[in-house]
Amino acid sequence: MNPIEQLKASLLAAPIVWKGDYAYFVHPITDGVPRIDPELMLAVVEEIEAEVDWDEVDLLVGIEAMGLPLATLLSVRNHKPLIIARKRPYALEGEVKVDQSTGYSKGELYLNDLHPGERVLMVDDVLSTGGTMRAMIRGVRACGAEVSRIVIVIEKGDGLSLLRQETDIDIRSLLKVDMDGGQVVFPGS
Repeated sequence: MNPIEQLKASLLAAPIVWKGDYAYFVHPITDGVPRIDPELMLAVVEEIEAEVDWDEVDLLVGIEAMGLPLATLLSVRNHKPLIIARKRPYALEGEVKVDQSTGYSKGELYLNDLHPGERVLMVDDVLSTGGTMRAMIRGVRACGAEVSRIVIVIEKGDGLSLLRQETDIDIRSLLKVDMDGGQVVFPGS
């Protein structure tokens, strides 16, 4: 089974929970539960690798929490340093606070050790509204670094298409999903 079909099959098998009137899939790549199958993780990482010109990347930014397993594997496999957008400050010199707002939360992320001129690959598990990624782009640019590419594993809703209209950054997703009642569906498939 090819990696995208493997990801689709795992999403179709994912438990569905209801949060009010909203159906939410619980998936290893996006939630860390049920347990993460190493073969699925490797398949996703290999798909991300294929989307990137690694000569145009100086380092990766992984976004806490579920962007971290992906970014860590990509960092190790491609010999690129990794910085983590953290949910708590350290008050180190040069730390940049990123205010982020999504469709379901508000908070801050903090970037450290990002330098002017560095070319950044940002990796995250899911993009719905685009709020976190919009904020991260602003934060990376505030450091003087350049976002060379963004790769999202799962795209939900229209947040990614709206974000693409706002920026010239190359943003890719591996798979677009929607919820139809209590069922995961793949638009355009």
